[in-house]
Amino acid sequence: MTSIQQFFHNPVYFGVVLSLSTYGIGMLLKRKFKLALFNPLLISIFLTIAFLVVFRIDYKTYNEGARYISYLLTPSTVCLAVPLYEQFDLLKKNCRAVIIGIVSGVISSLTGIFLLALLFKMDHSAYVTLLPKSITTAIGIGVVQELEGYVPVTVTVIVITGVFGNIAAETVLRLFRITEPVAKGIAIGTSSHALGTAKAMELGDVEGAMSSLSIVVSGLLTVVGAAVWSCFI
Repeated sequence: MTSIQQFFHNPVYFGVVLSLSTYGIGMLLKRKFKLALFNPLLISIFLTIAFLVVFRIDYKTYNEGARYISYLLTPSTVCLAVPLYEQFDLLKKNCRAVIIGIVSGVISSLTGIFLLALLFKMDHSAYVTLLPKSITTAIGIGVVQELEGYVPVTVTVIVITGVFGNIAAETVLRLFRITEPVAKGIAIGTSSHALGTAKAMELGDVEGAMSSLSIVVSGLLTVVGAAVWSCFI
């Protein structure tokens, strides 16, 4: 085994280096082309998969190092409280609209999954696996474990939802002529969690703050709602 191959199979360094390197490439491409399609996380996913396939490195070896990055999910989510604190007066002023918007978003998400489950005749495990698709991974994993769904599938669905929200957010807002910053933030955060919030923060401080709030509140509501909706199938 060559020194390069030894490095690839060193679980302490390899996963972290590959993850950060591919994400960095994604950031460079996004900065250069300035297109929503060049989402850094999406590019990182494709490049990482391609690298593992080309060099025939199994996922377990990669994840031995990459899993340490996952430990940052919870503290990074908590840090989203900072922009919310800075816009606290605006939150109090629009409290009723914010609550109605988040609750509506959570109910729409759960009901949509329920209808799709009926349409495609999913079994209970597959159904509950999709219920937390619009909340952050740190909360979604706990929900699915409690409901006895498929955790790897849930993580994949959550990432896809977030990436799609990040890419499509501006287009959807223009399509439905949503111009109010508070409404933008609530819509993005409730539907596409932290990855969508990254886009909301690009749109403005108010959008970012409201989206950050939506992540927390919609996550808590989904924990309760998923337990209720899981009884339907």
